[in-house]
Amino acid sequence: MTNEIPPHARDRLRGLRSSAHSTGVFTSDFSVNEFLLVRKAGFEPIGLCVGSCVYHVGVQYGSWSRNQELDVLSKAMYHARELAMARMRAEATAMGADGIVGVKLTIKRLEWDQQLLEFIAIGTGVVHGDGHRGFRAHDGGPFTSDLSGQDFWSLLHAGYRPVEMVMGVCVYHVAHRGALAGLMTTGRNVELENFTGALYEAREIAIERMQQEAATARAEGVVGVEISEDSHVWQTHVIEFFAIGTAVLPLDQEIAPERIADPIMVLSVND
Repeated sequence: MTNEIPPHARDRLRGLRSSAHSTGVFTSDFSVNEFLLVRKAGFEPIGLCVGSCVYHVGVQYGSWSRNQELDVLSKAMYHARELAMARMRAEATAMGADGIVGVKLTIKRLEWDQQLLEFIAIGTGVVHGDGHRGFRAHDGGPFTSDLSGQDFWSLLHAGYRPVEMVMGVCVYHVAHRGALAGLMTTGRNVELENFTGALYEAREIAIERMQQEAATARAEGVVGVEISEDSHVWQTHVIEFFAIGTAVLPLDQEIAPERIADPIMVLSVND
């Protein structure tokens, strides 16, 4: 399958509200507050953009006593996410969106086969109310962002715009400890430097790759960075580090806000 949009998705897109179809409906996964703030920022939601990829992840074994990246698995996890993101972006392009806000990228293991993972990317396509194309990504297509509606509004009013969701992946094998090393630390407070070094290196590789994507997108920086780790039920001592964030650029002068919004202190009542 390529990035061609399936027939049922094309039918759904034709029913969305647009300048040429005022009787259509918009769809979004925004909360009420997010919806209002995105509109206040000068954008209108068009519809949900979805990309999916079911991927068979290959097998690679690491040396028992060696810290090393498992390139086969790193490439598989990266490629599958890229396919899901590209298909989501293709739907945004088809609906005429300037960008996608609130992207969520999830992974689900399928019960059919232990090696099958489903990668899903979903967000809300938005269009600028004045038709200004200065918000597009560096390649002229829709921007992508995992920022919430509130963060999207704050970013614009701070004089910046989202360019692209950027990510870095590293699947890493952490060397096992020998029996003698285990006996020597029994009952003692001691750092396990081998484990510390392995996790430190894997995390740094993922972050560095995310930074490289931001540089390729010609961004000034990355906001909202999140770093996660998961084993995805691989063999023991194998872990994936995943870094993701939104690359940003300063707004062009003609579309920049008149002033930067004052920050507002918010106290959480959920704890």
